[in-house]
Amino acid sequence: MSDRVEPLAIAVAQFAPGEDKAANLEHLRDLATTAASRGAKLVVFPEYSSYFSPALGAHSVAAAETLDGSFVAGLEAIAKVLDIHIVAGMLELCEEDENRFFNTLVALDPHGTLVAKYRKLHLYDAFGQKESDWVVPGPIEEPETFAAGDLRVGLQTCYDIRFPEVTRRLVDAGADLVVLPSEWVRGPLKEQHWRTLVTARAIENTVYFAAADQAPPIGAGNSMIVDPMGVELVTIGEETAVAVAWISSARLAEVRAVNPALGLRRFGIHPVTTSPPPLE
Repeated sequence: MSDRVEPLAIAVAQFAPGEDKAANLEHLRDLATTAASRGAKLVVFPEYSSYFSPALGAHSVAAAETLDGSFVAGLEAIAKVLDIHIVAGMLELCEEDENRFFNTLVALDPHGTLVAKYRKLHLYDAFGQKESDWVVPGPIEEPETFAAGDLRVGLQTCYDIRFPEVTRRLVDAGADLVVLPSEWVRGPLKEQHWRTLVTARAIENTVYFAAADQAPPIGAGNSMIVDPMGVELVTIGEETAVAVAWISSARLAEVRAVNPALGLRRFGIHPVTTSPPPLE
């Protein structure tokens, strides 16, 4: 009997969630069903999949839920029926601040069990936006990862991709695949930044990346799966769709044997405990 491990089929699912939470969950279910029918065992959805409005506000806070609320319950049912892992972004209630919420990712396994969560660390206070007006930054904690097949999966969100230490920290925690649910706002050069940053994080850490963005008109689209050598395995353009790729621990080992960068580095990652000085 061969002990060869079969490749794992994963999918990125791209859509534009809105303010109708039930419709968002239904759309998510339909896309997950399509991905599963193509063999996917892990499906990654965008940031803010539970509820999204182009302008955050009190209505966003009102749409936030607990981790045992209706959105996660809906994901649980979908994961069970389709026998898949699901990762999606949601607005999570923050008990410590009734005027803001956490921008949270949840990961559910094929049994519907919540196996990992991640609260966005780096908020989008850039390019004329200020997410921190309505969102509480996640605490710096040990990364939560989960197993899919023989691979370990780590979580990060959208603007985090501009901070390379976030991905490196996940790799230090054992991640072979990093999933990146996003609402990457369109704008001058933004699509170029997206493609460059996702590819760079995959190459420099010799990991797979599954980046799921929202579809236009607000999101840039271009959801993609990139391998540890920086090869773009699949990409979605501007439409609502799913894309499936097969990834493997064998490919990961092959790339790391050729490029042992993780073992050759001479610097580690440590949390910043004080704010950097302002730019002049």
